[in-house]
Amino acid sequence: MNWTKSISLSAAALMMATPAFANNKVNAGQVTFSKDVLPILQENCQECHRPDGANLGGMIAPMAFTTYEDARPWAKAIAKEVSARNMPPWDATPEFHGVFKNERVLTEEEIDTVVAWAKTGAKRGNPADAPEPLVFPETGGWQIGEPDLVMSMPEKYFVKDDVEDIYVNFYDVITEEELPEPRYIKAIEFRPGSPVVHHIISDPLGGIAPGNGPTIYPEGYGKVLKPGARVSFEMHYHKEAGAGTGVWDQSYAAVTFYPKGYVPEHEVRMAMLGNFEFEIPAGDPNYTAKAEESFNRDTQILSYTPHMHLRGKAALYTAHTPDGKEEVLLDVPAYDFNWQTTYWYNDPKVLPAGSRMELVTTWDNSENNPYNPDPNQTVTWGEPTTDEMMFGFVQYAFVEEPEGLSLELMEGYTGEYAVGPMKFQVGGWNGQLSVYFQNREFSLSFESLHKFSIAGVGVEFTFVPDEDGSVNTLKVKMGEQTHEAKRVETAEHTEDTD
Repeated sequence: MNWTKSISLSAAALMMATPAFANNKVNAGQVTFSKDVLPILQENCQECHRPDGANLGGMIAPMAFTTYEDARPWAKAIAKEVSARNMPPWDATPEFHGVFKNERVLTEEEIDTVVAWAKTGAKRGNPADAPEPLVFPETGGWQIGEPDLVMSMPEKYFVKDDVEDIYVNFYDVITEEELPEPRYIKAIEFRPGSPVVHHIISDPLGGIAPGNGPTIYPEGYGKVLKPGARVSFEMHYHKEAGAGTGVWDQSYAAVTFYPKGYVPEHEVRMAMLGNFEFEIPAGDPNYTAKAEESFNRDTQILSYTPHMHLRGKAALYTAHTPDGKEEVLLDVPAYDFNWQTTYWYNDPKVLPAGSRMELVTTWDNSENNPYNPDPNQTVTWGEPTTDEMMFGFVQYAFVEEPEGLSLELMEGYTGEYAVGPMKFQVGGWNGQLSVYFQNREFSLSFESLHKFSIAGVGVEFTFVPDEDGSVNTLKVKMGEQTHEAKRVETAEHTEDTD
């Protein structure tokens, strides 16, 4: 069975009773589509609910709400969804109203207006009262505008009938013809090539999961992309296995650049708060786990993206500052696997050097979770959708850039290094280096040029450049011992089936 939640407004919803409304500011008898409801739909819904609407991580609206003829058959279903606050999708608590620029929230009066319209016959009203139709730019469906560069998996891939979960990695090298000189990225957007794409992880571009919109950096923030860059497409496909369920996929990524020669003041990086050691008991409705990240420089937080699977229930980000204060940064009490929103600040949140960020996630592994694949199973970390994950992605920039450290330099560190039986997988996702070894992933703290450490563990990593500037040697100091690991070449196409 495919346990992915559906976003469709079902036909059954049309037969259900329309919710009551209570706001006496709304005169139910005078509410019409043209005058009252259409402006709400334009402001809050038509980004997705229109022909060629937004593709948010593979989530595509199944109907348009651009005209009365489009919306009228769905009146009761629209009222039901907005009154339950399922639509528009937004899961942060009300205390953060106005904090994040991509907030999608209807006011109580707007909700009551929609409910009143549906409850009183969904009248059209005078078309002359309607606002002018919104005009969306012709960009080939890209939300970031006409891309400057489009990249793709180098070949189509067939997800076979018998596959339920599979991980497949592809790599695309940017040629000098495609990109003659290094440029700073302003915006990034992924386009899944089939409905079975669960998520895409791309180094150095970032990634996408169900419900994610494009990444559009604030003015003055960005990351560099250079000719010869090796762009990964780490694909996770998830579907219902069975005869006739196979599908072809070729997913894409697109970017827009700042003008040639422009260098933003701040380079964007990514911290990944994660925990791989949790064990969720069978039937537990409220199991929690923690992860944290320390910032040793004054830091500007740009966004948060919590990530779990089907048992995910809630996520809470908290800052602990050096003066002993504690502040809730983001509270998501009703995490939705299908709407894994990235919460972008209106204005970056500054954390002083020495701050510690804590993430607490909660899972519901009980039979009361309708999306739970098996409430009788003890669940641990795993790649398949029917297992669980715990990540809290944080995009950030330093208030002042460390001297000598650049994203371009850090990208040269990434890859796999080995010495004897020990292997070290160094990842450079959005400017935050991490290393995976001993079955755990650790964030690396910048110490000096080429030198990093794992905070609180006492392990140091020094990248040794060759004469041509490339890095093929990693010195790992553990206590009194230093191990010299050499770079291992990575296959261009790998598969991992579960």
